[in-house]
Amino acid sequence: MSLALFDLDNTLIAGDSDHTWGEFLVHKGLVNGEEYKKANDLYYAAYQQGTLDIHDYLAFSLRPLTQYSTEEMLNWRQEFIHEHIRPLVLPAALELLQHHRNQGDRLLIITATNRFITAPIAELLGVADLIAVEPEFIEGRYTGQIVGTPSFREGKVNCLQQWLKAEGMNLDNSWFYSDSHNDLPLLEMVDQPVAVDPDDTLRRHAEQQGWSVISLR
Repeated sequence: MSLALFDLDNTLIAGDSDHTWGEFLVHKGLVNGEEYKKANDLYYAAYQQGTLDIHDYLAFSLRPLTQYSTEEMLNWRQEFIHEHIRPLVLPAALELLQHHRNQGDRLLIITATNRFITAPIAELLGVADLIAVEPEFIEGRYTGQIVGTPSFREGKVNCLQQWLKAEGMNLDNSWFYSDSHNDLPLLEMVDQPVAVDPDDTLRRHAEQQGWSVISLR
């Protein structure tokens, strides 16, 4: 069995779920609108530029989970998935996932977005295995902290290595699909790296290395 790895945001869906969640919180009036939107946009720009401080960003993005009850957050998340994520699901991405299922591959989404947001998206896409940033959850409440290493840049590699060891798998004949140059550390580890609607930095690197470049849009 080969492993087919997929980034989530701007790869399998036509947008960034983390940034979109921040916009949803602003729209619902659950955070300080103008201030939160400005910070959310700045963090997203830093991610695109490859300068994001992941720990600083996570402190910002997980804070709203601590300010409301878990029941309220789950209800709002359901609304968010239905109204804002379903329209971003790419039909070609669903076809690609099905192709790998038909090949007998094991599918794994690996993302720097936290599990609170991405678990229902992975379920929507029919992918059972997910590596994501793990928000700390104690006595029925989110603390705003994380558990373990953030699955971002080199952290994705570390998290995947732990997962592989636990699952008794390896990267022989493995695939990884991503849009972002932030994923270069992991793209360079797999046998079949694929740039999906890539940013300019990843596109240049992929072309230099002779990697596949595809579009799911």
